[in-house]
Amino acid sequence: MLSVVFTKLLPAIFIGYISYSVYTMYTLFVPPVCTQKHLCIKPYLSKSPKLGLQISTSLSTNPRSTMTTVWKNEEFSIDQNIEKSFNVSIPKSTRNNGTLYVHAFLYLRGQSPETSFISHDVSEITTFSIPQDSFVNLLRSNSKNSTKFKSSLKSEKPYVHWRPKLILNILDETVELDRTKIPGEMFHRFRLTQDGKFYYPSVFINEFGYRIQDLLLIEKDSSFQPLTIFYYPLSFGKMRLLINIGHSFTKLRELGFTEKDTDEIKSIFMDNHLYILLLTFTIAAFHILFDFLAFKNDVMYWREKKNMVGLSTRAVIWRCVSTAIIFLYLMNENTSLLVLIPTGVGMLIELWKVSKALKVKIQFNGLIPSFIFDDTNEKEKETESFDSQAMKYLSYVLYPLCIGGAIYSLLYVQHRNWYSWSITSLVNGVYAFGFLFMLPQLFVNYKLKSVAHLPWKAFMYKAFNTFIDDVFAFIITMPTAHRLACFRDDLVFVLYLYQRWLYPVDKSRTNEYGMSFTTEEAKEKKKTQ
Repeated sequence: MLSVVFTKLLPAIFIGYISYSVYTMYTLFVPPVCTQKHLCIKPYLSKSPKLGLQISTSLSTNPRSTMTTVWKNEEFSIDQNIEKSFNVSIPKSTRNNGTLYVHAFLYLRGQSPETSFISHDVSEITTFSIPQDSFVNLLRSNSKNSTKFKSSLKSEKPYVHWRPKLILNILDETVELDRTKIPGEMFHRFRLTQDGKFYYPSVFINEFGYRIQDLLLIEKDSSFQPLTIFYYPLSFGKMRLLINIGHSFTKLRELGFTEKDTDEIKSIFMDNHLYILLLTFTIAAFHILFDFLAFKNDVMYWREKKNMVGLSTRAVIWRCVSTAIIFLYLMNENTSLLVLIPTGVGMLIELWKVSKALKVKIQFNGLIPSFIFDDTNEKEKETESFDSQAMKYLSYVLYPLCIGGAIYSLLYVQHRNWYSWSITSLVNGVYAFGFLFMLPQLFVNYKLKSVAHLPWKAFMYKAFNTFIDDVFAFIITMPTAHRLACFRDDLVFVLYLYQRWLYPVDKSRTNEYGMSFTTEEAKEKKKTQ
């Protein structure tokens, strides 16, 4: 009863959460309008001033410190997008594992940038990171390279790295603001004219442009490093959003999350328009809802499942094995904990399903465990024979493909070590051909001419998430193999739907909970007699 009430209450909570989040996003992107003239401050851009922009590097965050000019633009236009590349001189102290800062000065043309700037921002242009392991061809690497390769793996000391991309934004809003309603996260970025009637445009070094995959190791003999500067104006709402997300990332790092954990999320906010952001947020919320409902119904189904009639045991085992392989692969790739923890939980659930499918019970005689397997009935044996027949046909295709892919990867693809090659070959087999292990269930359905035994509630929620994953495949950065894996499941889902339409409801067959309509009807008749 409590489960039913909670299931009905959950959609209402979800709709309320979505509504509140949309309202919050709206308030972020709509600047506070000034209604009282004596409190209004006007944008300095309304005077059409002539501005200059200077980018400099320094060993200090102090804007009055010694600067090395990288780029100075006396003909700067705030509305014009810019992309320029430079070679930046690296001080000796930075090459010896020190820190270097980049400063952005916006100033009135004809004045000194360092002493008379109207807006300033500073950020680290270097960061400390553990060097990535090198990749070698396991069959062609000589002993010298192999020794160098192994020694590099033992390095756990973070070294200074160069950020080769700098994204610069300037607030280009031309609306009057109420000086008493300036948002807190924007307040310290506003500078007013001496008479207090105008606010200067704010310069903003966008740290969302820094990606771990772009970092370059600064060697001790590296006198110069490449730097590409991107500039484009930014709206009031987008700047507020990025600043708030940046504060959230800072809090996550204080809780123990690393920069790698939040790196992939940056691309969502940087590379997409506002409407794409709203779509991504809405889709992600629905994904969480369907994930929860699928998990709930899946656990309920397997908890009450007493036999494996109509279900492919090998498909259940394969899902467990494939989840374990993906988990080991993600660990080998040092994947974010945000991805690794849910995958690990999913692996434990799949292990529990295997124990239910194989009817295994563990009993301890002291400290020694013993495994007890329950007997199977005739209908389960019939299902098992169909399952075995399907796997025999499938093995003729699957095994040669997986072995061939592993040999090709060994010959032509570089890997960190033999373990990396092994786990990568296995996960490539899961991504490329894993959907084939969903086919035995289709074959069992075909032989039994029924789909009543499947967990359709959990299956439908997972199917909805499959289509949601298709959308995320275009939005979120992910390996090509994983992107293709999102689309291959759609085909199998369509085939399941076709079978559901093809085979009408047979009331004499057991459903997903091990019950049939005719059995329940007979029990009711006995009670009335």
